[in-house]
Amino acid sequence: MSGILEGITEIDIYLLVIMAVLIFILATSIYNTIKIRMLTRKYNRFISSFGGTNIEKSLENYAHRVEEVDKQVLELENHCNQIDRTLIKCIQRVGVVRYNAFEDVGSDLSFAIALLDSNDDGIVLNGIYSRDSSSTYAKPISKGKSKYTLSVEELQALDMARKRTVKE
Repeated sequence: MSGILEGITEIDIYLLVIMAVLIFILATSIYNTIKIRMLTRKYNRFISSFGGTNIEKSLENYAHRVEEVDKQVLELENHCNQIDRTLIKCIQRVGVVRYNAFEDVGSDLSFAIALLDSNDDGIVLNGIYSRDSSSTYAKPISKGKSKYTLSVEELQALDMARKRTVKE
């Protein structure tokens, strides 16, 4: 074995090192060529998905569409806020009590109805039925109270309406 090592000169060692480096460079080059081909295929598939149109124009179109959608969302948000502000003032809670105002009348033909918004503002309607006549009265309600004296039935209808909540 010592005879083999004696026959190798310094130039032979340099040549072996150069050959090893060249083999490494060749392997790296082959690996890079394969990777480039794979990336080229992916790129071509990506480009063909745009149907042959210019990517820059397609991206500009998408950006424009996104801006339009943003504007529409803002308009819808404003519209919903306006609806919310309007709903606060709408009748949201109702209480109804039927009663017999007079003993000589057969059934519960009289009624008291409370109609309230979300701030407990509204009216109480009271319809009193008798054999000879029928009368209807309206009393304003502010913050759940009336400046007029309320009957027992009107108070019941008001309490019934105030206890009802709007489901969100």
